[in-house]
Amino acid sequence: MSRPAPPHDLPPPSAPLSLPGGLVPVDLVAASRRGPGPSRPDGAVRGPGAGALGPEPRPKRGKKKKQKARAEIAPERRFWPRKLKFTREGKYFLGITLGVGFAAINTGNNLLYLLLGMMLSLIVVSGVMSELSLRLLTVKRRLPTRAQVGRSHLVEIEVYNNKLRVPSYAIEVEDLRAGQPADKRCFFLKISPRSTQIAAYRRTPLRRGLERHTGFRIATRFPFGLFEKSREVSAPDELVIYPAVDPVRLPDRGRGDAAGDAGPLGRGAGDELFGLRPMRHGDDQRDIYWRKSTRPDQTVVRERAREIRHEVSLVVDVVRPASLPEDDPAEAAYLEQLERRIREVASLAVAYVKRGDRVLVATNTGQRVRADQARGIDPVLRFLALLQPVPEHPVERVA
Repeated sequence: MSRPAPPHDLPPPSAPLSLPGGLVPVDLVAASRRGPGPSRPDGAVRGPGAGALGPEPRPKRGKKKKQKARAEIAPERRFWPRKLKFTREGKYFLGITLGVGFAAINTGNNLLYLLLGMMLSLIVVSGVMSELSLRLLTVKRRLPTRAQVGRSHLVEIEVYNNKLRVPSYAIEVEDLRAGQPADKRCFFLKISPRSTQIAAYRRTPLRRGLERHTGFRIATRFPFGLFEKSREVSAPDELVIYPAVDPVRLPDRGRGDAAGDAGPLGRGAGDELFGLRPMRHGDDQRDIYWRKSTRPDQTVVRERAREIRHEVSLVVDVVRPASLPEDDPAEAAYLEQLERRIREVASLAVAYVKRGDRVLVATNTGQRVRADQARGIDPVLRFLALLQPVPEHPVERVA
């Protein structure tokens, strides 16, 4: 059967259909081609693009990221970054405050209540002003180029106040080191806004090795000295402590030795002048000594001296015997002996380099380092400062 033709009074497909009340129907054909969409609470069907009901609002992308970031930071904010400690005067003041509070509650005297409020307000003001002094402070450390056991050195502490208008008063900075008690502090009476104050403390190392600085402890008792509020700042840094050096008298060189790098006299290819002689066939023309070669029938050349550089080898035994148990007096004696040997080698190396010799410092495990007047003694001292005993590997016996 043939389908009936559509009536001629219908509008073209591009024209929207008009319904009573000014409503516009949704494109049901396009919706059926896409398939069933997500259900809406009001029962409407979402049209293609911007339909009659308007585009569906998109979820904010940054909201989930903010919530995730807050979840990550939340555990860190649980702990109060400040530490509060009562001073001796603060303990007395707190005890008096509690006594005045109990007396005011028992007696109901208004003067006691007024005194209690004034004392509590002093505690609140002390907390607020000390917090303002500790905020926005940047602390830096300046370590010396060299540090040696038994010799004092200076460490500079620089504090910068980043606040725009509020100064910081009575700031005490304590330098923290890993594995060592904090015994050095620098005091700053006033640090103006946008300004820097520098102080230094003197320290004498007692043992060689790598010294690790972990950070600073910034504290203040401003304004009334009742409480000490502090916070710790991370600032890692390292300083190599060289072993101690003792004055050593070296044995004299053999006969014919000269000071510096020149050894026994003789002809060679060094930089020093050994003598003059007539020019022979095969001599280098760059060695012609023109001051003595004024006569046309005689040409004089320079003879260069032979250079012999003295090299001294020093060995340090760093292998710890496997038979030594830990926490034993024998192990302590071995470590003390090792420290004495390192100090002796450092003293000899410095003396030989000052005299102009080459020095080779090696260990029985294969490590070695060289030093001379051109390189300086720093490589050897740094090498000795970082030496640590190596445990001996037991040898398995084959039956």
